[in-house]
Amino acid sequence: MPAAPPILRSALAVGALIGVGAGCGGATATPAVPPPPSVTDLVASPTDADTAAPAADRGASAAAPRRRWVLETGPRPWMTTAASSGDWAERTMRSMSLRERVGQMVMPFVLGDYAPEGSAGRDRIVEMIEEHEVGGLIVSVGSPADVALKLNDFQSRSRLPLLVGADMETGAGFRLRGAVYLPSNIPLGGATNFPPPMAVGATGDARLAYEMGRITALESRAVGVHVPFAPVLDVNSNPDNPIINTRSFGESPAEVARLGSAFIRGLQEHGAIATAKHFPGHGDTETDSHLALPVIRSPLERLDSVELVPFRAAVDAGVGAIMTAHIAVPALNDGSEVPATLAPSVLTDLLRDDMGFEGLVFTDAMDMAAIDRRYPRGEASVRAVLAGADMVLMPPVVGEAVDGIVAAVLDGRIPEERIDRSVLKILRAKQTLGLPRRRTVDLAEVPRVVGIPEHESVADEVARRAVTLLRNEGDLLPLLGTRSARVLSISLRRSSDLQAGRVFDGALRSRYPGLNAAAVDRNTRSEVFDGLLRQARRSNLVVVSLYVNWTSSSADEPLSPETVEFIEGLAEADIPHVVVSFGNPYLLREIPSTRAYMLAWSGSEASQRAAAEALFGQVPLTGQTPIQLPPFFSIGDGLSPAPLEGGR
Repeated sequence: MPAAPPILRSALAVGALIGVGAGCGGATATPAVPPPPSVTDLVASPTDADTAAPAADRGASAAAPRRRWVLETGPRPWMTTAASSGDWAERTMRSMSLRERVGQMVMPFVLGDYAPEGSAGRDRIVEMIEEHEVGGLIVSVGSPADVALKLNDFQSRSRLPLLVGADMETGAGFRLRGAVYLPSNIPLGGATNFPPPMAVGATGDARLAYEMGRITALESRAVGVHVPFAPVLDVNSNPDNPIINTRSFGESPAEVARLGSAFIRGLQEHGAIATAKHFPGHGDTETDSHLALPVIRSPLERLDSVELVPFRAAVDAGVGAIMTAHIAVPALNDGSEVPATLAPSVLTDLLRDDMGFEGLVFTDAMDMAAIDRRYPRGEASVRAVLAGADMVLMPPVVGEAVDGIVAAVLDGRIPEERIDRSVLKILRAKQTLGLPRRRTVDLAEVPRVVGIPEHESVADEVARRAVTLLRNEGDLLPLLGTRSARVLSISLRRSSDLQAGRVFDGALRSRYPGLNAAAVDRNTRSEVFDGLLRQARRSNLVVVSLYVNWTSSSADEPLSPETVEFIEGLAEADIPHVVVSFGNPYLLREIPSTRAYMLAWSGSEASQRAAAEALFGQVPLTGQTPIQLPPFFSIGDGLSPAPLEGGR
């Protein structure tokens, strides 16, 4: 493949845009907690005996000293493949067979549920670990305690320590929120769940981005996750994007770079490997790569000035890993529509050679339709390695991925030294994280670190400062909370979203004892909405909460025609109403006559509390939208109404 075009070799003046030279992405504000000292004993080279799971390490010791998992500052060992004859990573790699080395490059999926010995789910993963000697696991939803217990179990079954990743874009609570006990709908607690990155963008505060990264790292490491797959550095420039949306910090490349770099610093200064995703940028698409292959047809100039800006900043900030995007970018690949994950011109020529990235490259999940429906499974993994990936994430069949890569080496398609470069980086990452010395976690530490009030208070701060008021016709807000007022609360939610409106309506009811609340979904019939509109006509105020997220299931038609007709009917009947978006911020385009429109950014408990407080003027409204909402609002818009004497 040819080298990257010259325009992409003219590195942007990212330092001027975001102040990279002064504190990693312009996040120069002093963090709330000073950066901790390095812990050198976590990266000291162990003895050869440490390559096997030590018996004493298989159970959590309550008497074990409390550790703060902190990476040393300065150059990071996983960012180099230079040989050192005395270190564990080098010795270990040289002792491994080809198949064992290839196994280190594969990272299968495991659910975070409770899985006792003898259960099919547990046995399947143990077989993968023992038969293929996979290098790591990506863990999904579960309670913090169950995940920690499960990962300890799997670590004890692996000859070499496992590198564990998880999607933790909104903190550890993104995957470890715990569960809801049915039928009483009682939440059982979990890790700290922050509002999404776009909420941080609405605050514009790099300190909060840093704190979000710091807490994510501490809680992740406490349960045994080393690589939170975050932050999302896609610039969400397309309002119709069905897959990124609020997962992005915003629409400004410089702001995404600045806040993303602060998040990276918070993660990596507290013991985790940050992963910038989805390279080279998934923000300008209208296709969900879980379902099909998006094609980004932007010219080189646009890519250089928008999509690539945050990733260049991340590399400058020392990010430890980058995740690929299953998107085709013809301008970067000689006009070809080969996915970036499988394109050497993107992962090697651009990312490695042009941008100088030396860390780990993870593929996005290889079972996504953008890859899995277009290429034979073993062949897709081979092409990803040829393109420049170090770890193949979630191949549909682990054995096929390993067999395919081994066969490609034996056939001469993949040079063996290419495998060694990736494996050495993977082992160096494990060494830097201290895994050869201690691969399991102290279960007694989980409740001392995960979801503690100190961390939850930071999530609340983000939520409060993020709430953004864009429209307030008639100065409806703030509300006085007159106890005799007749108030109707309508929550549009998925039928499976049991917590949508639970906290928010509870807060409204504390002010309005006679609150009437109703929940609707996309399947609610028009006659139900007709009845709600009749009830609204007898009300002093209607609050409509939209728990509509960014998933592909709601992308084509975020609001049903019945919902739109109902909200428009409120305006036509001159019924005082406020619409609060607890998810997709772009919904105003479908309900343009809405009198009051507030963005809370997510349906998390923190965001629901913050939205209720903002309605009643209990917290100042300081959020400013980090995106455009054409044709109504521009980046930076946001109202700050003064308290009123009247109201409802």
